[in-house]
Amino acid sequence: MQYSFLLISNDTIFLNSIAKLFEHFQNYFCSGLLVSGSEAEILETICIKKPNLVIFQNLKDKDKGLSFSSINEMHQFLDVMPYFIVISDEREDAIEAIQNGISDFWITPLQISTLGKSLFRFEKLYTPRVPQNICIKSYSDYHFINLMDIIYLKADNNTTDIFLRNNNIITAYKTLKHFEITLPFYFSRIHKSHIVNVHHVSRIHFSKSKCYLNFNQVLPFTSNYRENIDLILNNIR
Repeated sequence: MQYSFLLISNDTIFLNSIAKLFEHFQNYFCSGLLVSGSEAEILETICIKKPNLVIFQNLKDKDKGLSFSSINEMHQFLDVMPYFIVISDEREDAIEAIQNGISDFWITPLQISTLGKSLFRFEKLYTPRVPQNICIKSYSDYHFINLMDIIYLKADNNTTDIFLRNNNIITAYKTLKHFEITLPFYFSRIHKSHIVNVHHVSRIHFSKSKCYLNFNQVLPFTSNYRENIDLILNNIR
């Protein structure tokens, strides 16, 4: 089983240090390193990326980051709640976190043994619903596609072409934005017109801004999506 996680903090050095610890756990896929912004921005990111695990640093600045109460309210609009872990310097925050349904609590500095124990608890308690197939409707024609058979998706105005391993192309009457929101975490947008299945990425060429895929496919990527390219590099190891 592979799990996705999202890290949230106002400290990029801290974010990178936590991400580095996760390199010891090969079945975890980083879906994003988010520098704390407004609560609305964070909630939107969680809704789009749909991580199994959200780890965030509790901030003293209440205008940034997530509040415990907002996490408690997510049950109202999320089909599947992520497993939330809070990082704090203050043990007193633990009581409030537990009262608001936070799954786990870490005191800094974080050590790899603490992370390992917490992830073990997470895997025992959390059963993610990761879809294996997708249904694509074209008028009255329904295609049932295994997600691992999808190499990439390409926007074509208000439709999306889906390129498969068997060389077939299925046209879906949905925008690329729709698939960016609905597809699992291992699909990543690298261009305004392209989403790739990261399991099929074979090479990244930065000077040419090219992403090479299995089955002799080459796609461009843009600087607007450089963060997603970096995540692909960090996760494929």
